[in-house]
Amino acid sequence: MNFDALNLLIETTTAGSLAEAARRLRLSPMKATRLISALEEELGTRLLHRTTRALSLTDDGRAFLPHARALIEERSAALASVRGAGAGPTGLLRISASLAFGRQVIAPLAVEFMQNWPDAQIDLRLSDTVVDIVAEGIDLAIRIAELRDSELIARRIADNPRLLVAAPSYIERFGTPASLQDLERHECLTNNATTHWPFRLKSESRAIRIKGRFTANSIDAIHEACRGGLGIACLSDWDVAADLRSGALRVIAIEDATIEPLAIWAVYASRHMVPAKVRFFIDALARKLNRQDQHAPS
Repeated sequence: MNFDALNLLIETTTAGSLAEAARRLRLSPMKATRLISALEEELGTRLLHRTTRALSLTDDGRAFLPHARALIEERSAALASVRGAGAGPTGLLRISASLAFGRQVIAPLAVEFMQNWPDAQIDLRLSDTVVDIVAEGIDLAIRIAELRDSELIARRIADNPRLLVAAPSYIERFGTPASLQDLERHECLTNNATTHWPFRLKSESRAIRIKGRFTANSIDAIHEACRGGLGIACLSDWDVAADLRSGALRVIAIEDATIEPLAIWAVYASRHMVPAKVRFFIDALARKLNRQDQHAPS
């Protein structure tokens, strides 16, 4: 069975069209059409419905898709077993990350990674919503959150300290909260679904209700609103480090309380041996974050 055809079928389900899948895999449209036709002929059934406006899996195509993914996984595991643990990354790596973290951390790392490994390709998809990595064909998702129970595999890469910050213009107008009770009276900038911020008071955790006139579904938007003086934001250390150095933002210190940190997780769905492209990228990200921690201002 042709593994290029299997990869193409899998990619087509997330790309939405055979032409887009071919472009992502660097195949000509004619080559892509021939691969799918040959696979359908080998299986003796039609896998894709093709119209001028849309493309979708047939019932047989939906039934075959998980087997196609399993065959690709088994092939990757087999190749890794004979190449050894030191084999370098090859092929297309699909990565999902949040907009802010992807822009500031993952995209620059992708450049370095592809320079070091010429046989590797990266498709980076940025979104502040949690994507279904199995349905979307994502190899690796980087998430900054408290992970819920899942059948996915997760590796903790690094701590993700968070800070309360505000612009000097906001502090000059409204002052700084010294206690959690003070904080509840301030303008707080948060995402649409958040009503509380979690704090650590010695050994106790406490959720503090917060409110404000501005909410957004993007960390980048909250960061910009904070920089513009609209209120206090709870943002990751890596996200505000440059603004703290320049003075565009200042840290808000609460007496006897610190914001609960999150963690940075690598999430993937491989059930067997993790492909080299995934392992190497996770290791590269862990090294990068460790270097940043070592050079972070105290």
